[in-house]
Amino acid sequence: MDNNFWLRLKQPFSALAPMDGVTDNVFRQIIVEIGKPDVLFTEFTNCDGLLSTGRDKVIQRLKFKPQEHLIVAQIWGTNPDTFYKSAKICVELGFDGIDINMGCPVRDITQNGACSALIDTPLLAGEIIQATREGAIGLPVSVKTRVGRKTEVINNWIRFLLEQKLPVLTIHLRTASEMSKVPAHWEYMSRIVDLRNKIAPDTLLLGNGDVQTLVEGEAKARQYHIEGIMYGRAIFSDPWLFNKKIDKTQITVKERLELFKHHLDLFRQEYGETNNYAILKKYCKIYMNSFPNSADLRAKIMLTQNLSEMELTTQKMIKDLYYI
Repeated sequence: MDNNFWLRLKQPFSALAPMDGVTDNVFRQIIVEIGKPDVLFTEFTNCDGLLSTGRDKVIQRLKFKPQEHLIVAQIWGTNPDTFYKSAKICVELGFDGIDINMGCPVRDITQNGACSALIDTPLLAGEIIQATREGAIGLPVSVKTRVGRKTEVINNWIRFLLEQKLPVLTIHLRTASEMSKVPAHWEYMSRIVDLRNKIAPDTLLLGNGDVQTLVEGEAKARQYHIEGIMYGRAIFSDPWLFNKKIDKTQITVKERLELFKHHLDLFRQEYGETNNYAILKKYCKIYMNSFPNSADLRAKIMLTQNLSEMELTTQKMIKDLYYI
């Protein structure tokens, strides 16, 4: 593949999972500043939406800053033609790669045949992969999926994906029906690696599910002989997850609150005084956790009614640190 950056990464490499409503342009900027993974992914973006009259709103999901490279656009849908056209848009926007979401388990999406529902329609999945490759004009096209929909179907579904000779395959080690309600099945990874070695030895594998630290991820990569780890919910409790140079125990409450305030500042720069400010409330738990009175501080943020009030409340918290 002409522009396959994956092959240039030192192994095991790290990636921040694409998480809807979390890994947006603003949050990724924070992660870049405080501890950057090897690869970033956008939130998953709907191909039909990119080509609709609502394009201007949908394409916001694909905004990124130059300092975010290496960055991969994740897209989803059911129509190979819209995947082809969306891939061309991603190329024009300057992404380093394109990833196809074949793993999201949310019912509102899967009931229309998209994401993890594609596990049941491999022929369509294959058409989507091929169409995306044609539109990607040499950019690496990867897939993120799960081990099955209702039950584990590694020997059929993962085998099929490996037969597509993908440069990278990311596997969330749960079925779609399991959501995130049970521990990830890392015991499946040895079987997947055996399949990879037989069918597509050049395909790099990323494991995903319940990995909390870089040390744990690197140990799993060595144990299962995979090339990378994708980290998801671990970022909720440790936004400095990818920073190997700092002692996490020395991060102060003030530093956490100031980072949240910085997040608010970046949000204002990107979107202004927007009606969507409420989406910021979910981030406060990322910054305000594991210290005395953190729950009380989060409760104060939840009571704010607009971005300006949220900013003033956060600034007051920073000034009033004497009571923490």
